[in-house]
Amino acid sequence: MKNITVSVDDETYRQARVKAAERNTSISALVRDFLSGLGRGESEFERLANQERAIRERIRKFSAGERLSRDELHDRRR
Repeated sequence: MKNITVSVDDETYRQARVKAAERNTSISALVRDFLSGLGRGESEFERLANQERAIRERIRKFSAGERLSRDELHDRRR
């Protein structure tokens, strides 16, 4: 595995940190995944499909069948 150094402006670095935190990963992992996608010739469609798959993995425990009552939904218990 090779290491590379990339210089970016402060705002780009800040935005990358935010994105990495949102995805519960590191900036290095974001860059590695991006560069790997370029090497594989991943199209924008494929990239978005992979991103969707990753998001769906994270929300597996959600069930639309677990509905709230109207009062619970609007917090009308007061």
